[in-house]
Amino acid sequence: MRMTMRWFGRDRDSVSLNQIRQIPGVKGVVSSLYGVPVGTAWETEQIRALQREIEASGLVLAGIESLGVPDSIKIGSPDRERHIEAYLTSLERLGEAGVHLVCYNFMPVFDWTRSDLAKLRRDGATAMSYDQPVIDRHTPYTLSASMNRQSNGYALAGWETERLRNLESLLEQYQDVNAETLFSNLEYFLHRIMPVCEKYEIKMAIHPDDPPWPVFNLPRIITGKENLLRLIRLADSPFNGVTLCTGSLGANPGNDIPDIIHALSGRIHFAHVRNVRHTGPGCFEECAHFSQDGSLDMFKIMQALYAIGFDGIMRPDHGRAIWGETSMPGYGLYDRALGACYLNGLWEALEKSSSKKTEKTEEIEKIEKIEKYEFFNFF
Repeated sequence: MRMTMRWFGRDRDSVSLNQIRQIPGVKGVVSSLYGVPVGTAWETEQIRALQREIEASGLVLAGIESLGVPDSIKIGSPDRERHIEAYLTSLERLGEAGVHLVCYNFMPVFDWTRSDLAKLRRDGATAMSYDQPVIDRHTPYTLSASMNRQSNGYALAGWETERLRNLESLLEQYQDVNAETLFSNLEYFLHRIMPVCEKYEIKMAIHPDDPPWPVFNLPRIITGKENLLRLIRLADSPFNGVTLCTGSLGANPGNDIPDIIHALSGRIHFAHVRNVRHTGPGCFEECAHFSQDGSLDMFKIMQALYAIGFDGIMRPDHGRAIWGETSMPGYGLYDRALGACYLNGLWEALEKSSSKKTEKTEEIEKIEKIEKYEFFNFF
């Protein structure tokens, strides 16, 4: 397992590479070319420049989060071929640069969605939360405006501001798109990109929908075990895999995260590990990574990842705003640093526990061999 942090670039992020470098156990970052419009092919020099900047700080670019999928591909509109070709060019250039992990999602219109980006918690921190009754009182337009007002002046991760300026037109385009349409278009997309992914050994890791249920009657398909396994079957390639986001999947109390991890063994290419607290039907708030602060058992989640031999990239995910820090909601330094240290601690305990079991087994086998030898020599 390799621990990383997400970094949004020098001009967008309140957290510096130098600060990330000082978090024990964090050796790399996942990032993206955030200024390049979705649907535009990435240039080789842009990728190399990002790598050089990160490497100059003593870190590595461990993967891309994310390479956005244009709406034309999700909808299956006539211009999807042009956008798929641009996507293929970006993948080829990433592969040539030695980048072997790409995180993406297939959520219609909105990326992750929350009703409050700074809900006051009992511990005095603030955190993002989702309250379905509040969402139900919104329209897509008022929700978008509300989230932008709460953003501390930062561009929200995954929310493409330019694209959402044409929200009415975008919603109209999705009018006839249902879950089966989305699955069909995702299958088409995967079959088009897998040959390039296999050539350059690029692991595609789809991010679950957040929250994992329909929002404003827009379908969401990457929501739980059954649909994740269906995704894997869409393209039978080891490079077609998943970003295991415990917070997104864990927002639904019906999702058994350790069971999902075991079911996806070999296809989890990236792990976002964070906790959530369920507060009511269709309602949750984000919290500290620590198990007792939320509704998820983080030890069992890490134990399941260790049991399947997960050796990919991991990062702490959305954090609380603590100690007076102002940042992009969910992406401050302090609480994510605490999360990284906590997760590394759990992993170290699992490794050492497993090592002791191995040593004990070897010692027992050694004793049994000696006893067997002495038994036969007695006669």
